[in-house]
Amino acid sequence: MSSSSSSSSSSSSSSSSSSSLSLPGDPPGGRRAVTVWSVGVSVYFVAVIFRTSLGVAGLDAADRFHVNASALSTFSILQLLVYAGMQIPVGLMVDRLGTKKVLTFGVVLFTIGQLGFAFSPTYGTALASRALLGCGDAMTFISVLRLGSRWFPARRGPMVAQLAGLVGMAGNLVSTLVLARLLHGVGWTAAFAGSSVAGVVVLVLMLAFLKDHPEGHEPEPFPHRGAAYVRRQIAASWREPGTRLGLWVHFTTQFPAMVFLLLWGLPFLVEAQGLSRATAGELLTLVVLSNMLVGLVYGQIVARHHGARLPLALGTVLSTAVMWAATLAYPADHAPMWLLIVLCVVLGACGPASMIGFDFARPANPPERQGTASGITNMGGFVASMTTLFAVGVLLDATGGSYTVAFSAVFVLQALGLSQILRLRKPAARRERERLVASRVETVHVPA
Repeated sequence: MSSSSSSSSSSSSSSSSSSSLSLPGDPPGGRRAVTVWSVGVSVYFVAVIFRTSLGVAGLDAADRFHVNASALSTFSILQLLVYAGMQIPVGLMVDRLGTKKVLTFGVVLFTIGQLGFAFSPTYGTALASRALLGCGDAMTFISVLRLGSRWFPARRGPMVAQLAGLVGMAGNLVSTLVLARLLHGVGWTAAFAGSSVAGVVVLVLMLAFLKDHPEGHEPEPFPHRGAAYVRRQIAASWREPGTRLGLWVHFTTQFPAMVFLLLWGLPFLVEAQGLSRATAGELLTLVVLSNMLVGLVYGQIVARHHGARLPLALGTVLSTAVMWAATLAYPADHAPMWLLIVLCVVLGACGPASMIGFDFARPANPPERQGTASGITNMGGFVASMTTLFAVGVLLDATGGSYTVAFSAVFVLQALGLSQILRLRKPAARRERERLVASRVETVHVPA
C-alpha cells in the first residue's frame, strides 16, 4: 500500500513539475522541425522588411508625394488598420485552412503591394499599395506562431515565439541598414522594386519545403460550419481572461517602439534632436539590436519561469514611460546623446515584451483555437500603434511641429493598457491554474 502511494506521489510530483511543459502528443521537434519552421519564419522576415521600409523612407515619401505630417502618417495608419482588422479573420483562416495556404496568400499580396509602392505615381495609388502590403503582412506572424506550435513541443513555445520576433527584428535591421542605403543610392523605384524580389524567393522556398505539421501529428478533424463556427471560435477565445490579458499586454508594450521604427523615429531624431540622418539611422539600428538581444533573454526567462511573464511586461512598460518622460522633458533644446542611446535600448525591449502577450493567450486556449486567440492578441499592439501614429501626426500639424506634445500621446495609451492589465491579471491567473490542475488530472489518468 505504501509502495503504491509512494509511486502515485512520485508520479503526481513528476506530473506537477512538467505537465505544463510536456503534453501528451507533443510534436518531437528536431532538425526537420527547425528546417520547416525556418522556411516559414523567412516569410515573416521578408514581410517585416516590407512593413518597415516606410520607416527609412518617411521623409523621402513626404517629398515624393508632396504631403504633410498627417498625410504621411496615413500611410502607416492604413497599413496597420488593414493589419489589425485582418487579425481575427486570419486567425480563423489559419485554424481552418492551415499554415501553408494562408502564408501563400500573404506572400503574394505583400509582394504585389511592395512592387506597387515602387511604381506608384500618386499618393492615392501609394496608399492602395500599402493597404495591400498590410493585408499580406497580416497573414504571416500568426501563421508562423501556429507553425511553431505544430512542430515543436509546448515547453519550447515561449522561446520559439521570441525567436520568431527576433527574426522579424532582423528584417527591420535590413530595412534600416540595407534598404535605406539602396534608397539613397539607386533611388525610390529601383530600391522598392528590387526588394520585392525577396518575396518571390520566399514564395518558391515555401511552396517547395513547407508542411503544416509533422507526420503522425495531424490535428484532429474539427467541424467548420460557416458563420456559426466563426462566432463560436471568437466567443470562446474572448471568454478566456488569458486571451484578453494577452491582448492588453501586447497593446501596452509593443506600440512605443513600433511607432518609433515604423515612421516617427527618424523625423524625431533629425528634426527635433538635430541629428544627421546617418546618426539617426544608427540609433534606429540600436533599437533593433537591443530588441534582438532582449528577445533572447526574455524567451529564456519565460520558458524557465512562467511567473516572470507579468513582471517583465510591467517592467518594460514602466521603463519605457520613464525614458520617454526624461527625453521629452529634458530642459535643453536637444537631449544628450547618452539619453537618446538609453531610450533606444529601452525601446528595444518593447517587441520582446509584446511577445509575452501570446504566452498568456496560448495556455488559455486549446489547439483548435490557437490561431483565433493569437489573432485577437496580435490586434492589441497594432491598434495601439495605429492610434499613436495618427495622434502624433495630428498633434505635429496642430502644434507646428512640437514633438514633445505629439509624443505625449504615448503616455495616454500606456495608462489605458496598464489599467486593463491590472484588472485582468487575477482572473487570468485563476483560470490558468484551473486549466493546469485539469491537465494534471488528465495526464495522471492516461492509461499506460
